[in-house]
Amino acid sequence: MPIRTASARWSGNLTEGSGTVKTGKGGYEGNYSFKSRFEEGEGTNPEELIAAAHAGCFSMAFSKALADAGFTPTSVDTTAKVHLDKTDAGFGVTRIDLETVGDVPNVDADTFQKLAEGAKENCPISRLLSPGAQITLSATLA
Repeated sequence: MPIRTASARWSGNLTEGSGTVKTGKGGYEGNYSFKSRFEEGEGTNPEELIAAAHAGCFSMAFSKALADAGFTPTSVDTTAKVHLDKTDAGFGVTRIDLETVGDVPNVDADTFQKLAEGAKENCPISRLLSPGAQITLSATLA
């Protein structure tokens, strides 16, 4: 399997400085800052990038689980909400809420929920993040 890379550069101090992040293959490049991370400033932040990775990983894993069970999804749309909170140990990602809507012909609601839960437990990004963060899931059939 290939090794995936990304890079970041930060200039200046924490609150006044700024930085850029980019993926190794050039698929994404963006600015980030203290304000984009801890306030409502423009640009991205590490937590949004984690959310994007988790939403993408879950959507792919769920699509595979559905197809393996004989249900070809028309679409799986997922949003991940990453909660960065201050704890006694400092700032940390404490919870990630996955919200997914699947357009899946012929699947019943119970099967849909069971497969969604399995994808949540088994996608590689969930497995990476779940020891330290609670992961919740809301799965809805379109």
